[in-house]
Amino acid sequence: MNKKSLIEKYQYLENTHQPRAALFHDLSGFGKCSLTVALPILSAAGVEASCIPTAVLSTHTGGFEGYTFRDLTEDLPAFLAHWKELGFEFDAVYSGYLGSPEQAEILEAFVETQKPETLFFVDPVMGDFGSLYPGFDDGMVRAMRKLIGKADLILPNMTEASLLLGIPYQEPPYSEEYVNKIVRELAAVGPQFVILTGIGLEEGQTGAAVYDSAADQVDFIETEQLPGSFHGTGDVFSSLVLAGLMNGKPLTEAVRIAVDLTAEAIARTIVRKRPAREGVDFEGVLPQLIERLGHSE
Repeated sequence: MNKKSLIEKYQYLENTHQPRAALFHDLSGFGKCSLTVALPILSAAGVEASCIPTAVLSTHTGGFEGYTFRDLTEDLPAFLAHWKELGFEFDAVYSGYLGSPEQAEILEAFVETQKPETLFFVDPVMGDFGSLYPGFDDGMVRAMRKLIGKADLILPNMTEASLLLGIPYQEPPYSEEYVNKIVRELAAVGPQFVILTGIGLEEGQTGAAVYDSAADQVDFIETEQLPGSFHGTGDVFSSLVLAGLMNGKPLTEAVRIAVDLTAEAIARTIVRKRPAREGVDFEGVLPQLIERLGHSE
């Protein structure tokens, strides 16, 4: 029996396209969040991930004190001008933590240079539990509100949704009627798709509400509510959603994968007894991601 050469083994890839995403996010040297989460998840999903670092920190800002922070706003124009000169194009542009309101404007201008079908996915990272993250103010909220008007898909939590809509934050639990109202009001700002995270309609459940304004349909995708609060789970969830979408999964299926695997990562972390501020064991669920995307051979 003749054994296939390596070239023959991968002949099926001929004339196929490897999806490419541009990631606007910060880089924390320690702590599983932002780029240190997005890069491995998207790479495992077969997506070519290119990074635009918005800031560099020694650790992330949740649960740590005395961290260093370098804002890279001044570096971004030359960074992106070089990319434009090289003619780089992307199938998706994904933004998370932006270091300043000016970065939102730079990001918006960058997206306008991309092909019309490029997915613009905004995770409006600003706060949680009813409060802004350290270093953010009303100027950042205004900039993010403008930015989501250009997005195709946004993925806020309820704190960020309230900030974007300029309404008081409401503590959970949330009624189905209230969630339906919030996602529709967010879509009215501009994006076709809204994924509202941290939503559980039944006791002991959590997940996300998924809204497609074109179909005017809201789907609730839930899983078991696990104890504790772990930093970086929002970035894990967003990256998993994007991984699914860039592998051709329908939005609700991509969110189902993200809900399930984020919960799996949290469960692994609880059993390992890792400090919550260090993030979750997302590495351990990457084989499941590969399998659910149909990449296992």
